[in-house]
Amino acid sequence: MGDFDLDTRVEGGNGRYQAHISRDWEIWGPNGGYLAAIALRAAGREARIPRPAAFTCHFISVARFEPVQLEVTPVHQGRRAGSIVVAMRQGGRPILQAMLRTAAEGPGLEHDVAVVPNVTHPDTLQSWDEIPPRGPTYPFWQNLEGKVMHSDWLDEEPRAREPVHLEWLRFRPRATFDDIWVDAGRLLLLIDTLSWPAASLAHPWPHQFQGPNLDVTAWFHRFAPESDWLLADHHSPVAQAGLMGTTARIWSRDGRLLASGGAQLLCVPAAPRP
Repeated sequence: MGDFDLDTRVEGGNGRYQAHISRDWEIWGPNGGYLAAIALRAAGREARIPRPAAFTCHFISVARFEPVQLEVTPVHQGRRAGSIVVAMRQGGRPILQAMLRTAAEGPGLEHDVAVVPNVTHPDTLQSWDEIPPRGPTYPFWQNLEGKVMHSDWLDEEPRAREPVHLEWLRFRPRATFDDIWVDAGRLLLLIDTLSWPAASLAHPWPHQFQGPNLDVTAWFHRFAPESDWLLADHHSPVAQAGLMGTTARIWSRDGRLLASGGAQLLCVPAAPRP
């Protein structure tokens, strides 16, 4: 089991940073959301405004479980907003390219019409740990505790379902983080990771293809570092010609919309089952 704070830390300064990719976050290789969270923290080290507003990331190649180098370049550092570019490399090979937008708090128009899905409270649901997994498992999933929200977990015969994935999740061994960049990172990781589970629901197990993310985008609306449980609300409205589109919303335990975004997935032949 990994520790999200420790495993996403970066070292260095003046736009040059290094991080070690932990094997505890393995799922088809290093999890993309985990790599994106490292890039987010590196960008945060150079940000004058300590409030992430938007983050987008292109995944270029698969990383190894070894150190990575990050080059962080501020493009604009204004009083109300900033823009920072991050390039992650490993041995000179590009891994990802990302951009962070920051925004200072200030007066403005306000409204909130976001309606949280009508779901059962996490304290009354059955845990992942109580149900044997179907198919191969990866070390990554040991870092999250989840609550079963749909019957597909229990179906003896998997079936095609609506590509909508709702799930209560919390990080372990630590569920909450005071550092705003780590807190934003956990939202980003869930937006990235739950895209494939949503898209794949429309297709019965076993799958002929798997869908690594080409990119991930997150818009941070507010932060709730005290919320241990987070509701991942993912939809995949269309898949065609080798691409699978997804949208995502992350909600707090008390029903506030924290972040939204999505990802575009690329279909590739599934690895042989062990």
